[in-house]
Amino acid sequence: MSVKEIVWRQLGACRGLDPSVFYPDDDDEAQEAKHVCADCGVRVACLEYALQVREKAGVWGGATERERRRLIRQRRRTA
Repeated sequence: MSVKEIVWRQLGACRGLDPSVFYPDDDDEAQEAKHVCADCGVRVACLEYALQVREKAGVWGGATERERRRLIRQRRRTA
């Protein structure tokens, strides 16, 4: 884990919250996590990390797994 990653993880609005909030059973149950992420100061860094490492589960940076896959496809098309 890089120093940069450690810093944004310590600053996340999710820090100290129940992790199960960020691992919903389906996208419809992800709203609580997305609400936390919406006001988070490190949301972009979190999302970029999840996209970079191809995180497969959970809500990261306000995006579900399905939404992250869509972002990756969009980026490939524009690259």
